[in-house]
Amino acid sequence: MMKLVLLPLLFGSATSFAPTRPSLWTPTKLASTTADATFTSDGAKSQIGNNSFLNEDLMARAQKGPGKKNKEKLKIGIVGAGLAGMVAAMDLADAGHDIEMFEVRPYVGGKVSSWKDKDGNHIEMGLHVFFGCYYNLFGIMKRTGSFDTALRIKEHTHTFVNTGGRLGALDFRFPIGAPVSGLQAFARTEQLDLADKADNALRLAISPIVRALVDFDGGMDMVRELDDITFTEWFTALGGKRGSLDRMWDAIAYALGFLDCDSISARCMLTIFMLFAIRTEASVLRMLDGSPQTGLHDPIIKYLEDRNVKINLSTPVRDVVHDLDPKTGLPTRVRGIKVGPSESFREFDVVIAATDVPGIKKLLPATFRQYEFFDKIYNLDTVPIATVQVRFDGWVTELQDEKRMMDVSGDQSDGRGAGIDNLLYSVDTEFSCFADLALTSPGEYYKPGEGSLIQAVFDERAFKRSNEQLVEDCIKQLNDIFPSSRKLKCTWSSVVKLGQSLYREKPGQDKFRPKQATPIPNFFMAGSYTYQDYLDSMEGATRSGLMVANEIIDRADGPDGLKALSAKAKETDLFFVS
Repeated sequence: MMKLVLLPLLFGSATSFAPTRPSLWTPTKLASTTADATFTSDGAKSQIGNNSFLNEDLMARAQKGPGKKNKEKLKIGIVGAGLAGMVAAMDLADAGHDIEMFEVRPYVGGKVSSWKDKDGNHIEMGLHVFFGCYYNLFGIMKRTGSFDTALRIKEHTHTFVNTGGRLGALDFRFPIGAPVSGLQAFARTEQLDLADKADNALRLAISPIVRALVDFDGGMDMVRELDDITFTEWFTALGGKRGSLDRMWDAIAYALGFLDCDSISARCMLTIFMLFAIRTEASVLRMLDGSPQTGLHDPIIKYLEDRNVKINLSTPVRDVVHDLDPKTGLPTRVRGIKVGPSESFREFDVVIAATDVPGIKKLLPATFRQYEFFDKIYNLDTVPIATVQVRFDGWVTELQDEKRMMDVSGDQSDGRGAGIDNLLYSVDTEFSCFADLALTSPGEYYKPGEGSLIQAVFDERAFKRSNEQLVEDCIKQLNDIFPSSRKLKCTWSSVVKLGQSLYREKPGQDKFRPKQATPIPNFFMAGSYTYQDYLDSMEGATRSGLMVANEIIDRADGPDGLKALSAKAKETDLFFVS
């Protein structure tokens, strides 16, 4: 009987293998690190650059899929079943490839994960809001059939809640769209006093956003050049004052990246405002009708399983098995991965690392850091967050009618409870953004006979406190901004801490973000921290998943394609044993 045996598995460690012959994947066949980092696929290119902000076809592309079926079938292993990995798997499965995924957690979703506790309560990793400019993610949801059923659109306002119950808002509801709707929202907001409004208007009037209205490329180029300074430095340089930062911009910065204006990159902040300025719908908010697992992930899982994608949960990847060039010692190709407690070897033509920042730092073998491309990733840092859920016996955000606030009788499902049905911001609490999920996402969060389920996200200012203290602080601060809620009682609470969440969008970080194609031809990367022209977010993760799929699909076929190179390598590496 004849069988095939892998040489390195017989004669030593499978982690790295330096052959005595010239490798078929030797670095002499690799371009420079910079060249390797460029995009070769038109689909990936459409997601970057100034045109990606104006590209109306992005949603249709995400909805319809890659539009191409490869002639060659690749066996592809994806490390990580977060949003980026699952989106990449959708496209690659539609292109005809054999996909297997490996997730360390017992559930999918990554930073967008949710799960049920033993009592049936839905627990979330964070507060997830869908901006109107999430064109790619909406396309994916249309593709899986969840867009029209799982999302609830909110009033086109961004509401701030201050101590004592005073409300302020950026009200974008206006007969004329962007940029007029945005300019009037900032001019009329009650969140700032007259002096701060004037200073704010002065700074915005000479910003790249205004230039972009007549010269979009020029405005965007200015934004990209502002990655090395903080938003505070940019804002105060030519007229902006501290009052606007303290009373409005800090809450927005914390909501975007869990950093204040003194710490967050000006590029990060101005990127989102550029979208708000040119797209009326960009600032419209949607929230899921229930949990991310039900509304977002389950439809994707069904889509993948219908295409024979295998998802291995609770299966950590222990090592990336790869070849080394005998002359340079540089990694030349990936053979596969070691998975699970037994570290069993799984061979793949292509491996995608679809992880977050801490995940990729743990996954990459030390030898990979010989490439500057991989080494610079270790400059990226992350921010910690704590998500607190607190349920009450009444409606916390109802400020006008105390009787209505206390009324939890009858059926108040489908968002019929009392209070504010929208994402909320505050500069007077340690949770910059929060929402009453029993109102905003009642499908699985409203409970008969119960009231509000407040979900609030604390940043690193409070992260190190005990769970009990965080719950106590959350309730106290809610009472400060909703004074009438002092009469309500907490009936249930939960705290989820994520020690390493989004990558820290401090100045100077954009240059460290890796692109999806790497110097190792059959090793790719995805995740919201990888390079794409959006923030570390659900939309950013979706973009990266689509981009890595495009890169692989466009490189799969042909005499120098991924399949051909894999086949040649296997012919050389394998021998027959009787």
